[in-house]
Amino acid sequence: MFPFRRNPSQPSKNREEPWLAASLRPENFLPGLVIGFLLGLFIDLTASNRSSSKGKSSFPSGKHQSVVSCGNGEELKMVLIVRQDLRMGAGKIASQCAHAATGMYAEMSQRPSNLSSFSHRSLLRQWEQCGQPKIVLSCKNQQEMNKMKETADRCGLPTFVVSDAGRTQVQAGSRTVLAIGPGRKADIDSVTGKLRLL
Repeated sequence: MFPFRRNPSQPSKNREEPWLAASLRPENFLPGLVIGFLLGLFIDLTASNRSSSKGKSSFPSGKHQSVVSCGNGEELKMVLIVRQDLRMGAGKIASQCAHAATGMYAEMSQRPSNLSSFSHRSLLRQWEQCGQPKIVLSCKNQQEMNKMKETADRCGLPTFVVSDAGRTQVQAGSRTVLAIGPGRKADIDSVTGKLRLL
């Protein structure tokens, strides 16, 4: 593995093999590959044990977090309601939904809470631990979206409306997507339960 050095007292009859060529010979390469693989596997296993033990210690005993159920056994989710009358393409809808989800997240992580049992940050943390479920629904038009927003606001659910910049498919200022939540699944379903999946 190291470069060969000539002993000055011995004359060199054959040309010495470069260190890389000597390292890549099967009798040197295969053991090195096996040792590297085992070392990598060992490092990976110790890192995953450390991260899983940290995860276990951060939750109170007796309460296990899962993708479906969070916190005190309640499911959390966010819904993204897309206006169908704008006839946006699939890429535009995906972009607008991303704006809605990230806009809601940024707003909730910065604004003070007005929820009774959760602060916005702890609600976000629980939603993150649940796998951040997001459901995309559709509404007919701006009026239906406004009704959904008003109802969600009355229920104390966080809302965020995306107003498009108007660079591509829709006019500037068009309200394209309404995000509701994250919040308790039952609360969100009471507002959006009659809407259809996109």
